[in-house]
Amino acid sequence: MRNITVEEFRASCATAQQLEIVERKGLGHPDSICDAIMDRISVRLSEEYLQEFGEILHHNVDKCLLVAGEVTGIFGGGMVVDPMRLVIGDRATFSAEGKDIDVHNIAIDTSRRWLDDNLRFVEPEFMEYQVELKPGSAELTDIFRRKGEVLGANDTSAAVGYAPLSFTERMVLDSEKYLNSPEFKEEHPESGEDIKVMGVRKGKDLDLTVAMPIVDRFLESEEHYFRMKNDLMDAIENFASGYVEEKGVSMNTTFSLNNLDMPGRGMKGIYTTVTGTSAEDADCGQVGRGNRVNGIIPLNRPVSSEAAAGKNPVSHVGKIYNILSHRIADRIYANVPDVEEAYVWLLSDIGAPIDQPKVAAAQLVMKKGTVESVKDEVAEVMDSELENIKEFTMELARGMISLY
Repeated sequence: MRNITVEEFRASCATAQQLEIVERKGLGHPDSICDAIMDRISVRLSEEYLQEFGEILHHNVDKCLLVAGEVTGIFGGGMVVDPMRLVIGDRATFSAEGKDIDVHNIAIDTSRRWLDDNLRFVEPEFMEYQVELKPGSAELTDIFRRKGEVLGANDTSAAVGYAPLSFTERMVLDSEKYLNSPEFKEEHPESGEDIKVMGVRKGKDLDLTVAMPIVDRFLESEEHYFRMKNDLMDAIENFASGYVEEKGVSMNTTFSLNNLDMPGRGMKGIYTTVTGTSAEDADCGQVGRGNRVNGIIPLNRPVSSEAAAGKNPVSHVGKIYNILSHRIADRIYANVPDVEEAYVWLLSDIGAPIDQPKVAAAQLVMKKGTVESVKDEVAEVMDSELENIKEFTMELARGMISLY
């Protein structure tokens, strides 16, 4: 009844391809900041709506622009000349049943809390806020008044997910998480949070390009910068070699750090930061320009075009199907024997219940055997996940699933 189809994926799996390119934008990247804050605002609004009305009301806070500020970098500690600006936009429910919800202050308070929890050197005065949230349209808002166990889809939208992550994808993801871990920051507090990792695999050769600013309050001179950089390179090399050994993979790994550096040019020739993020003066950020919902930007894979962060978790299929497609692919790979790779496609039909997609398709690469021999098992996994979609949406509403 759910239009489920299962077929062979007529292409090589990612690990069998000669070339693989994967990117990860880290915790302090301007795009990641936008995704993280906007989805946290959705979680906070969902909590408020559930507490006041017993259900999640219409909201889509998925439009955000982080406007870069201006700093002056100085050895020993620079200064913020012009603060960053976070523009928070789209739609939310401001009142229902005679009760008002302070959406404006929820958005600002949530943003400040996230920055305080995640970016060590961004002081409150370094960020200004512009809230452009407005009430939703009558038709989309009415979806939430139609009740039912599951709501109707608020859009006709397609999503695709896959499993498992390749070694390259996993290493790029885990490298950034390691470099932004509390343990690494304790050992190397000079390391800023705006870390980007680009992985390129050609056959058995994997090269990682890492960009990671050094916080200027920890620097005494240009020479001191390059000594710190060498220490950071040693830490990255130790992690990379240990990671390859732990995974038991035959791979030649090389890496580089802050490739734009040029000795002899002082502050102009080295990658430093005052606040830990390039949004301080170099790079604006926007929702949807960063990592896909599985935490990476995988150029070899089919990916969804929707920005998931900030969309409501109970009717917006641009969020729900985007993440659910990856979860279903994970479950297929983990539970169905002999599946080497799984791709899952979901297409909604606007107004139709979200547990009844217009298309629910799985495409499989098999280690051995045939797709026909596992078709029923795969369909059962897909049907079960769609049957339990209400529980899944509540996990999203509570912020239990990372989107970036």
